[in-house]
Amino acid sequence: MIRHQIYAVTALLLAVALTAAVADTRLSPSQITAGLQGVSGTQLSMTAAQLRQSAVDNIQNFPGQTPPPGHLLVIPNLDKLAQFTVEVNFAFNSAAILPGSYRDVGAIADALHNPILLGYGILIIGHTDAVGTRIYNLGLSQRRADAIRAALIGPFGVNPAVLEAVGVGEEQLQDRMHPDAAVNRRVQLVNVGKRFCFGRGGEQFQCP
Repeated sequence: MIRHQIYAVTALLLAVALTAAVADTRLSPSQITAGLQGVSGTQLSMTAAQLRQSAVDNIQNFPGQTPPPGHLLVIPNLDKLAQFTVEVNFAFNSAAILPGSYRDVGAIADALHNPILLGYGILIIGHTDAVGTRIYNLGLSQRRADAIRAALIGPFGVNPAVLEAVGVGEEQLQDRMHPDAAVNRRVQLVNVGKRFCFGRGGEQFQCP
């Protein structure tokens, strides 16, 4: 009897420890804020519309099931900007955000409401894996990026004027050796610089 009680207590403690470990790995607003606040004087050299067109051009100029070696989409200056990558889960072949990922979208919203990031423009870049055709994945990634933008604006109240969304499909695979891997399905948040400034009374205006 005592032995069974010891096993039960041990199992309970293990379950609590595992729960704590899972909790520790959850995305927090402070992590996102820290990733996005390192602002430099570098500017993204492409608008969202130009970036979209660049992804289309990459598919047309370098056809194939996946981008050929050496022809992943290059976004000038992107690596010099403050950014944070988030895994947001969607329903299969859909732009519907799964309920389990709304906590992470809420964490993004909390970070964007932080005074440190207030007024900064955020580009939401959606990526897919290589399952499906490249042109289809381009459209799917755009719909998913748009869905995240809409969720940040709607339920979470982020200023729509500071958010832009663009999908690049599988044109920037993170793990080219495993194009269907989950690591390729991701969302990049990029701080593209100050959009709005604030007066002494808290009034908002376009930065000069």
